[in-house]
Amino acid sequence: MNGNRSYRYYEFVMAAFVTVLICSNLIGPAKIAQLDLPLLGAVTFGAGVLFFPISYVFGDILTEVYGYARARRVIWAGFAGLGFASLMTTIVVALPPAPFWPHQGAYEIAFGNTPRIVAASMLAYFCGEFVNSYVLAKMKLATRGRWLWTRTIGSTIAGEAVDSALFYPLAFYGAGIIPDDKLPLVMVAQFVAKVGVEIAFTPVTYKIVKFLKRAEGEDFYDRDTDFSPFTLKP
Repeated sequence: MNGNRSYRYYEFVMAAFVTVLICSNLIGPAKIAQLDLPLLGAVTFGAGVLFFPISYVFGDILTEVYGYARARRVIWAGFAGLGFASLMTTIVVALPPAPFWPHQGAYEIAFGNTPRIVAASMLAYFCGEFVNSYVLAKMKLATRGRWLWTRTIGSTIAGEAVDSALFYPLAFYGAGIIPDDKLPLVMVAQFVAKVGVEIAFTPVTYKIVKFLKRAEGEDFYDRDTDFSPFTLKP
C-alpha cells in the first residue's frame, strides 16, 4: 500500500467511527431499555447495543475499501478516543459538586461507570475490532472480492463473539449487577442483537462501499499486509 496516498473520504469515515464508538460506550450504557417485541415478549437491553454495532459497519467499510492497515490506524484512534473520554468522565464525576448543584447522584448514575466495566469495555473493543478487520481482510482474499455480504456478516459474527465473550464476564461476573446465572443468556441476546443490526445495515454498507471505491479509486487487497495490531505502519 502507498502510505503517502491521500484519500478524500478516509478521515470522514474515521470521524464517524470514533463518534459512534464513544457515544455508544458513554451515552448508551447509561440507560437500560425494555421493548415488547412480537413473539419475544419483553426484551431488556443496554441502549448502547442499538448503536455500538454501527462501529463494526464502519470497520467493515474501512477494511473493505482501504485495507487492514488503514483500518488498524482508525481502531487505534478509537481506542485512544475512548480512553480519553473514559478518563475525562472519571475525573469530572469525581470533582466535588457545588453546594447549590443537586444533581451529583444522577450524574454518577449516568456516567459513573466503574473502572472494571471501562477496562472490560476497552479490552473487548480492542480485540473484537481487530478480529473483525482481520477476518474480513482474509475473507476478501478467499472470495476474490465477491459476495461482500458474507464478509461483512461473517467478520461481524467473529468480532462480536469475541467482544461479548470478553466484555460480559470481565465486567459483570460476580459483581452483583447481572445475576451470574443470567450472564450467558444476556451475552447471547446481546450478540444476536448486534449481528442483527449488521445484517439490517447490509444494503447501506453495499451502497457506501460502492460509492467509496468509485470515488477513491481504491479497492485494497491485503496480500502482503503485516496483520500485527501493534504497529501503525501504513
